[in-house]
Amino acid sequence: MSNIQEKVVIITGASSGLGEATAHRLAKAGAKLVLGARREQRLKALCDAIVEQGGEAIYRITDVTDRAQVDGLADAAKREYGRIDVLVNNAGLMPLSPLDQLKVDEWEQMIDVNIKGVLYGIAAVWPTMREQHAGHIINLSSVAGHVVFPSAAVYCATKYAVKALSEGVRQEGGDEIRSTNISPGAVATELTTTITDVETAQGVNELYELAIDADAVARAIAFAIEQPADVDVNEIIIRPTKQPL
Repeated sequence: MSNIQEKVVIITGASSGLGEATAHRLAKAGAKLVLGARREQRLKALCDAIVEQGGEAIYRITDVTDRAQVDGLADAAKREYGRIDVLVNNAGLMPLSPLDQLKVDEWEQMIDVNIKGVLYGIAAVWPTMREQHAGHIINLSSVAGHVVFPSAAVYCATKYAVKALSEGVRQEGGDEIRSTNISPGAVATELTTTITDVETAQGVNELYELAIDADAVARAIAFAIEQPADVDVNEIIIRPTKQPL
């Protein structure tokens, strides 16, 4: 039996990209999924597809910038399944632009989603995992959480923050709450569609011509989850072989 079998897993940003790919992979491995995202139609279609294939999943409309909605997602997991084994803090966005453009609204949006959304997820599941004396928090950072790229200063700052939060979870979770920081490089998702600066978008789209499939990251997430309780996979960096940085 897989060590993923029967685990209750919450995934934010589950309606597309890495979240959707991870949901499919974990469902096939026997996890009980609680899926959150803003787009209900896509969430429902994903849940229906998982159930039709013999999996188990429920969903809640969740904007991770709204703490009450994130708390509601965790509450739904406990009501339906009685526990929370894993949180995959996946929701994020990447509206890159040079600092000179002063796109302050986009900076604030990244901070709200990429940092505060992760914090809200941690806060929502932490008490339950403490009560269980077991849990696993998986945060999606980025290669941009390890190196700063041109036109990406604010995005990189948010992903460095996610990396720091993951290490904080590792230290303070002790032997009860495992922590994994996943840092993808170029992956084929909707992430690049939020870039409003035309020149930056062109450069990023050229880089993303070598993007790998989202399931590559889903496999890394599954690998971290399926380890025995005394093994904590803290850091995974995964990028296309041809990606230079």
